[in-house]
Parts: sequence; C-alpha cells; structure tokens
Amino acid sequence: MNRLTNLQLDFMGQRKIAFSLSAILILVSLVSLVVQGLALGLDFTGGTLVEVRYASAPALDSVRAALEGAGFNDVSVQTFGAANEVLIRLQQTFEANVGEQVVGLLAQGGTQVDLVRAEFVGAQVGDQLRDQSGLGMLVALGVVMLYVAFRFQYKFAIGALLALVHDVIIVIGAFSLFQLEFDLTVLAAVLAVIGYSLNDTIVVYDRIRENIRKSRIDDMPAIFNEAINQTLARTLATSGTTLLVLIALAWLGGDMIHNFSVALLIGIGVGTFSSIYVAAALLLKLKLQRRDLIPEKKEDAEEEQLP
Repeated sequence: MNRLTNLQLDFMGQRKIAFSLSAILILVSLVSLVVQGLALGLDFTGGTLVEVRYASAPALDSVRAALEGAGFNDVSVQTFGAANEVLIRLQQTFEANVGEQVVGLLAQGGTQVDLVRAEFVGAQVGDQLRDQSGLGMLVALGVVMLYVAFRFQYKFAIGALLALVHDVIIVIGAFSLFQLEFDLTVLAAVLAVIGYSLNDTIVVYDRIRENIRKSRIDDMPAIFNEAINQTLARTLATSGTTLLVLIALAWLGGDMIHNFSVALLIGIGVGTFSSIYVAAALLLKLKLQRRDLIPEKKEDAEEEQLP
C-alpha cells in the first residue's frame, strides 16, 4: 500500500486515450440500444410468473422444451432457491388458471410437481414501472448535479453528471449488447452504481479542490495527477474488495441475483475508471481555474488611488 501511495502516475497525460476508449464504449452501447434494444424482463413487459416444486431436481432444458412444445413462447426457466424449485417466466398474457395448466403439463408421465405460486403482471403495470424507473433515474442524476454544484462548483457538477451518464450508458449498453435480461433488480443495480461512482468522484474532487487551494502553481494537470495519486490507494482498495464480493455473488448467488451482480460488476469497474479519468479530465475540458475556487481579492478603491 505504501508503494502504491508513493507511486506517481501521469493520469492526465493519458486522458486522450481514456476519452477515446470511453467514446468507443458509449458508441457501441448506443448502437446496440438502438438496434437490439433491451431484453426487458417480466417486470417491464408483463406476463406470468409460475413457481413449481419438484420432488427431485429436474433438468431445466427438459422443462423448457415441454413448455415450448405446448405452445408457450418466450419462456424463461431457472432454479429458485433449492435445486428442486423452478421459477418459470412466461412473457405472454394467459388466463387465470395458467399455473394449473403449467403444473398439469409438467406432471405428465407421473412426475410429482406442486404449484407454489402463480403471479400475473399486466402490460400496463410494466409500462408504468418502465416510465417510473426512467423518471427515477433522471431525478437521481438531477439531485446529484445540484448536490455537487452546492458542495463544490458548477463545473464540478457538470463533470460529475457527465461521468455518471457515461457509467449508466455503458452498463445498460452491456446488457443490450449481450441481451441479458433487464429487470427491476438490474435497475436497482444501476442506481447503486450511480451512488457508488458518485462517492468515488466526490473523494477525487475533494482532494482536487484541496490541492488547488494549497498549491502555488497553476498547472492544473499536475495538480489533478497529484490528487488522483493521493486517493488511488483508497479507490483501488474499496473497488477491489467490493468486486471480490460481487464475483462471489455472481458465481454462487444463484440465478435470481446473477444479473444484479453482473450489473454491479460492470458498473463499479466502469465507475472506478470514470472517477479517475473521465470526471477529473472533464474539469480540464471545462477550463477549471484557481479563481473558480478562490476568488481574487479586490483592492479597495481608496488604496488604488494615490493621495
């Protein structure tokens, strides 16, 4: 840790490469969102969720094949909790007794299958969730901008907002590119990424502001490099330990929180990158100067005039 603290890296000298990488990732994400869209989950599209319990763990492929063979399209099958409990998502609208239909279909051949629950999510509810979630994300970004502007200065607020938008677009774009299911748990992960990335950015910004006020030079890239290097050990330690937990969750946590963990893994990795490069480097593009934080003292008119 001491070696890392004493290490001085030229982050701002590599900002053009970092901007190019960010631009490529954002472009790929936006193209994927336009061309493929998101693989929205049941929470947003509407449909039926059926949970069944087998006497012994079934083969998920055979369950899926049986349902598709009976005319159920867009079927998602996964274990839920124990290996003998199966969660079935039907991306369609069915009659009220769809749970009994599914159990009757899966119980053919003498297999013991019990219905645990059957829940229906209407398309209107899905539309409301989608609209409200988008509005909630915009409100969160707006509040973040006001907070940073109040605590620091409006140029810091613009930099933090653009860095957060950068993180959100790349996380959502990754789910679009690989067609991973996007549901409310993933949306919660995206909001968590906003909070995590903002926390990292605030730590870097706070040190930048402190160093500008203490420094006697006006070389902003050098001041920024010093600030980032001073916070680098803390940033990598926090992100590293968090990533270890998320890797364990993604690997061992089961299907229900897998996509949640994946979204956080991508978001924290991208958020750490943006806190170091994007958020700080944008301050240079916004031409942050010492007088933005330390107003120049105005001499009294009487002192300027000769007696």
